[in-house]
Amino acid sequence: MVQRQVSGALTIAGLAREGGVGVETVRFYQRRGLLPVPARDGAPGHGAAIRRYGSEALRRLRFIRAAQAAGFTLTEIAELIELDAGQDRARARALAAERVGALDRRIAELSAARDALARLARACGSSDRGPCPILAAFDDA
Repeated sequence: MVQRQVSGALTIAGLAREGGVGVETVRFYQRRGLLPVPARDGAPGHGAAIRRYGSEALRRLRFIRAAQAAGFTLTEIAELIELDAGQDRARARALAAERVGALDRRIAELSAARDALARLARACGSSDRGPCPILAAFDDA
């Protein structure tokens, strides 16, 4: 994916668009303390003063999205953001190792579920008599 350079300050809609999320997602991240809420600029009253986001906010938003794609929870991402500011590599490695372990466990669970479903599908296709093994297995659950 090619990332364009952002010139000037962005509105919340522009930040959301550049970060590949919705405006409500940006607001949610702000409520969680993952993204700062900039001060309003311009003259107050009648909605004239709006918030402007710079390149650092976009960098942070992209960081959050990439960390989520790697399987980190928002709580873990908040810690990673703190680590980013403090350069604590040992803790970052520990968090990554914990996440790898959790992903390995999830992969094992999904693999077992896939194998069980494949066995049921083979059993279902081997005969037209009696109840379907897939439906029977789910009925017994």
